Amino acid sequence: MQTWKVLFVDDHGVQSVEQFTCEQKPSLEDAAQMIRAKLLPVAAELNLNDLEGRIAEPTVKSLKTQNSIQILSITPVA
Repeated sequence: MQTWKVLFVDDHGVQSVEQFTCEQKPSLEDAAQMIRAKLLPVAAELNLNDLEGRIAEPTVKSLKTQNSIQILSITPVA
């Protein structure tokens, strides 16, 4: 398993990093779901995303519009 570093801007405008272990590089949507589960565990449990199934990358869009969280990069940890 590979460890991946996800760089993102949090809701305070501060760049933060979280590390996740996956077999392959996570997509933006996968990374958004992992970040939401870590930072917003209650929201991750609830199905509050009415965009799911209607647009591409619904978690990425909802994190940005509802929580001001934007993923900047996904890179492997050396």
